[in-house]
Amino acid sequence: MLRKVLIFSVISLFAATAFAQSKATDVVMVLPFENTSNKPEFNWVGESFAMSISELLRVPTLEVVSNSERKVLQQKLRIPLTSLPSLATSLKLARAGNATLLITGYYTIVPAEGDMAATINVTTKIVRVNEGRFLTEDLPDGRRITRDITLNDALGNLQTMQGQIAYQILYQRDKALPFSQNTLIEAASKVPSRAFEAYIKGLLTSSPELRENFFRNAMRLYTETQPDGTFADAALELGHLYLGQKKYNESVDAFERVVNAHTQCREKARGDNRIAQCNDESFAEASFYIGVIRWEQGNYEQALAVLQPLADDLRLTSVYNMLGAIAVQASRAEKKNPARAAALLTQGEELLKKALESAPEDRTVRFNLAITEFLNGNYIDSTANLKQVIDANKNDGDAYYVLAKAQNELKQDGSESDANARRLLTMGNRYANFEKEWLKSKTLGELNLRVEQPQRKDFVSVVLSKRTAEPVRPTTNETDNLLIKARTAFKNGDDDEAMATIRRVLASEPMSAESYLILGKIHLRRADREQAMSAFKTAIFWDNRLIDAHVALGKIFLERGDCLQAKTYAASALEIDKDNVEV
Repeated sequence: MLRKVLIFSVISLFAATAFAQSKATDVVMVLPFENTSNKPEFNWVGESFAMSISELLRVPTLEVVSNSERKVLQQKLRIPLTSLPSLATSLKLARAGNATLLITGYYTIVPAEGDMAATINVTTKIVRVNEGRFLTEDLPDGRRITRDITLNDALGNLQTMQGQIAYQILYQRDKALPFSQNTLIEAASKVPSRAFEAYIKGLLTSSPELRENFFRNAMRLYTETQPDGTFADAALELGHLYLGQKKYNESVDAFERVVNAHTQCREKARGDNRIAQCNDESFAEASFYIGVIRWEQGNYEQALAVLQPLADDLRLTSVYNMLGAIAVQASRAEKKNPARAAALLTQGEELLKKALESAPEDRTVRFNLAITEFLNGNYIDSTANLKQVIDANKNDGDAYYVLAKAQNELKQDGSESDANARRLLTMGNRYANFEKEWLKSKTLGELNLRVEQPQRKDFVSVVLSKRTAEPVRPTTNETDNLLIKARTAFKNGDDDEAMATIRRVLASEPMSAESYLILGKIHLRRADREQAMSAFKTAIFWDNRLIDAHVALGKIFLERGDCLQAKTYAASALEIDKDNVEV
């Protein structure tokens, strides 16, 4: 890590000397390279070029549209992220980003065979955006030519190639570069070569057992070189591998490594007083799937805690809908505290309204909102939304059933809606089951809200990664004062006051680890160990160094006789502070 910092320091020093007092004269945008080998399993390489080259081109006199900023622009212009745009559309995108240079490219992959390693052949083109033509070069004899950047090498040397391409782009633009090609290559080699090779092999193999071994080996080799670092890309793939095998604890552990690596990256950038260049996409993806796992496990509070901060970074129609559905399910599951159940239901309704604002034609969101309004006693709005759902799909038996009940509550004739529900809900005896529950408790527990979970291959279309501007947060003093107030209230035994204050902090600081720690202590004092465990785990998720949360979880598991879990948390607490009396 120190070596990379020194490399970039050298680049900056030379560049500052050569280009002192100069301003950026070009703005460059890099698009993902096109995979022309008809092998979709290698599509990740194209995105890798876009991300790596964008980072490497950050030198004086050249401003770069980041990979995340480019994706935001594509979303605004309604240009799909799952397919590469044409040259004309690419130029339109570049102009929208005020870019004067556009980098495009294509590559072919020859898979490994026998003793021959997989190879890649890549061609890179530089386009002058304003003129709509490729960058040309003047020869000594007066001729002007277009010089593509063409390279061929082993796929395991991908990082080296990316450094070479970045250097050639800079060199074609300005022959008086103050640093060598080797300097760029070393800067591109962010991952140790052996770790990167293991990672590549993991991506290329289809055997789950071998994939796991390769990714775990890649992470081990990475930490041997960078003890305080995490190979986030390998951890992300490992998390998805475990998720597909339904090994949820292992999956969450791998995804949390990605989240922690991102947190460390941003904290380091903040400490160095520079703009963070961290992988927001991997962070958002890992956090998203942690939230999904917690939701599927019925841990609604932690699912909301993980997913809520992502709401501004993910497509509203999928994430706000999911968040709303989770809040409603949490409300239905809350049997002990009616006030909390009502608050969760209201929160779910607000989230679903936001989702509908972004996608008024989405009948899945409209259905969920209608059910939530019904549960909240808002039968008029529920009826109006259910009718729109039915207009879009005349065979929606669930919508007919709830509409009939809403019409009855409004003293309207719901017989036609009920008849349609009877006709459409015969399979699995669903109508009879709905009616049985309704007559018993006037609830809709058997009727589930609708959530369409994005597949991973489409996740790039979900993530917007709007990290260009930090969200507005309370000043440090304000947050600290609220936390002091909450600590004092808890210490004085005023749990209601402490919880109300914590809710104020979490409304604007949803990643406040200490808030969840205090919340866990309140639940523990109230003997609600399930809620306490959820809060403590969330506290650790956002700050793994909170020793009190590790100790509390260890004690809870010890009381339950789960010695393995107690030992795990005792060991993690020991790593934080071996001299702690509680440990």
